[in-house]
Amino acid sequence: MDTAIAGRGAPTTDLREVKKGPIVAALIIGAFVSLLNETLLNIAYPELMKQFAVTASTVQWLSTGYMLVIGILVPVTALLQQWFTTRQMFLSAMTIFLSGTMVCALAPWFGMLLTGRIIQALGTGLMLPVLMTTILVIFPPEKRGGAMGLIGLVIMFAPAIGPTLSGLIIDSLSWRWLFYLVLPLGAFSIVFAGIYLKNVSELKKPRVDIASILLSCIGFGGVVYGFSKAGISSWSEPEVYGTIFAGSVALILFIWRQLVVKEPILELRVFKYPLFSLAMVLIFLLMMMIFAAMIILPLYFQTVLLMTAFGSGLALMPGGILNGIMAPISGKLFDKFGPRVLVIPGLVLVALSTGLFIGVGSDTSAGVVIVLHIVLLTGFSMAMMPAQTTGLNQLPRHLYPHGTAILNTLQQVAGAMGTALFISIMSSGTKSYKNASEDPNSQAEAVNGFVAGMQDAFITGFVLSLVALAIGFFIKRAKAKEE
Repeated sequence: MDTAIAGRGAPTTDLREVKKGPIVAALIIGAFVSLLNETLLNIAYPELMKQFAVTASTVQWLSTGYMLVIGILVPVTALLQQWFTTRQMFLSAMTIFLSGTMVCALAPWFGMLLTGRIIQALGTGLMLPVLMTTILVIFPPEKRGGAMGLIGLVIMFAPAIGPTLSGLIIDSLSWRWLFYLVLPLGAFSIVFAGIYLKNVSELKKPRVDIASILLSCIGFGGVVYGFSKAGISSWSEPEVYGTIFAGSVALILFIWRQLVVKEPILELRVFKYPLFSLAMVLIFLLMMMIFAAMIILPLYFQTVLLMTAFGSGLALMPGGILNGIMAPISGKLFDKFGPRVLVIPGLVLVALSTGLFIGVGSDTSAGVVIVLHIVLLTGFSMAMMPAQTTGLNQLPRHLYPHGTAILNTLQQVAGAMGTALFISIMSSGTKSYKNASEDPNSQAEAVNGFVAGMQDAFITGFVLSLVALAIGFFIKRAKAKEE
């Protein structure tokens, strides 16, 4: 690989002279700040409903809008990374995120809080693909596992501690401090990156195809919104199936246009690399299952075991923390042994824990569920990072921005689809149980109905985990293609 990277109008950066440690540190700090905020607000929803006199469906827009903006923006980042330098992208992303945080902290009404949340999502959506692309550029394939593992540590750890930290802050202070405390962290990230982050990207400045951008926004936005809405309402609503249909049509047109224009904003020909394609399918399945578990298990703790929202967040934290700790360990093992020794055992753990979740009932102790959650996330961590790195390693350097944009986009779509699918299955199972019950309105039968629906959802998850395991046997160490 040529170590000199030059962009049009950008100074040449010799990767042999780049100090990788400070660059990775700058990226990790920024990622931690923005990803922590992803789950920090969830426990505050009841408080926000009282403060702003809004309904549960309205306050849910703080999550739906956040996911929607990221889903729309991330596909376009492949183009943006070819127009703007690493420093410009990262510092702009963190500045936008910090501005949104300030708006949220000072919001006097709900509309302003939602606006600030959307601005935060713009910053996060810009930053995440830059994070991975930079790692791919500055590290050779044989050392990427360890670096990606460190990034994985932050990606897993920050959202895991968010609910617990949020509960402590809300109990001690007020919901506004969820944003006030992020401000100095964000400011430090900008200063640190301003000092240590170097430009390592290659600027090609391709033609901006407005039609592709519009189709991308409508397509990914419609699909993410439609499935997100289905997860909290009903598939029969015109708003749900209408947006999914419109988004799907726009996506088909977007794919067609990317294959016929000379300079696509998202190079879909990355899927001609077989390991990349296999890895993306595997990651999609894993993200569907993990997002579903993130939704279903807190509901189980609160509905069946009668725990508070804060208590359920605390119960899920050990799995999240161990998931984060496993990421750098998996990265080091990946560099030494390759993906198979991690991916296959990891997927076995995912399948085993998902299968055992089918047997969880109303009399199952919290300790058993916590242990199963730990096993699930341990397996997820063992499989996820090696799959990501293997898939991206097969791509030539000029396709890195496109590969990372596709990876992050698929994760957002998988999250929305997984949530909608599993919540729908769970709701259907609960409804069927109540219809067959002699006393459907009793509290005991309501709990039993929820458990029946949850078990149906995990049966589906178990089937998907077996499909993922079958794919895992085809994952092997990738050799980067020549430019």
